Amino acid sequence: MKRASLERQNRHIPSHIILGIWTLIVLFPLWVMVINSFKDRLSIYQNPFGLPKKWNVANYTTVLADGDFLGYFRNSFIAVVLSLVILLIIGALAGYALACWRGRISRAIYFFCIAGMMLPIKIASIRLLELVKLLGLLNTIWALVPIYVAMGIPIAIFVLTEFIRAIPYELTEAAIIDGTGRLGTLLWIIAPLLRPALATVAIYNLVPFWNDLWFPLIFISDDRAKTVLLGVSRLFGQYQTDWSKVLAVLTLSAIPVIALYLTASKQFIKGLTAGAVKG
Repeated sequence: MKRASLERQNRHIPSHIILGIWTLIVLFPLWVMVINSFKDRLSIYQNPFGLPKKWNVANYTTVLADGDFLGYFRNSFIAVVLSLVILLIIGALAGYALACWRGRISRAIYFFCIAGMMLPIKIASIRLLELVKLLGLLNTIWALVPIYVAMGIPIAIFVLTEFIRAIPYELTEAAIIDGTGRLGTLLWIIAPLLRPALATVAIYNLVPFWNDLWFPLIFISDDRAKTVLLGVSRLFGQYQTDWSKVLAVLTLSAIPVIALYLTASKQFIKGLTAGAVKG
């Protein structure tokens, strides 16, 4: 018995080694970013990978006190959170409709929606700029919300539709027999079961939304409406760059993404292993 258990453990050793190496590869850039954010500019060039001899917190205090980076954080937070809320609502409604509506037309609509995953939205940047200008949203953070929602719709519909299809139809049927309407069934029966899939969609889209520089650079030139990564560009000079302050801002900007992942990691993994692979 012990021998069989030992053999099973030994079979997992190669996968554990690969995962360990991959973890180090992923964490190494974060390590370099964080430790260098506590150094002065000269120390970064002298010893970029080691711990600082003197921990310099002035980079963070200077960034928070002198620059308008709290305003940039607020702008990014509002644009990303609002986009995610709208995306999850639209994705859940569309996924529920496509999962319950069986037929050629629904399949055509479904494949049309998920085809957006193969087409980068950046190829339509000029047309999007014209549309944003026509709507009067230029130089505001509200210009980013519809763009981000459109970016996330394909993956949201893909994950949520497949997840809802995996839910036993008897639950929906029992709710309808009890007199619950379609919307009530979604809110009271399906929505509580959708938490892993919703967490998957939220985390999957949070990273590209938060780290997006392309669309803020195109749509926003007003300093009051800049996002955090667009605000970081102020620290890049023509002849020299204050890397210690740049890394301090990037470290602060990574906190929301890491915090959300840590709080929703269990739901995220459940969503990846359940709804996203069934169909």
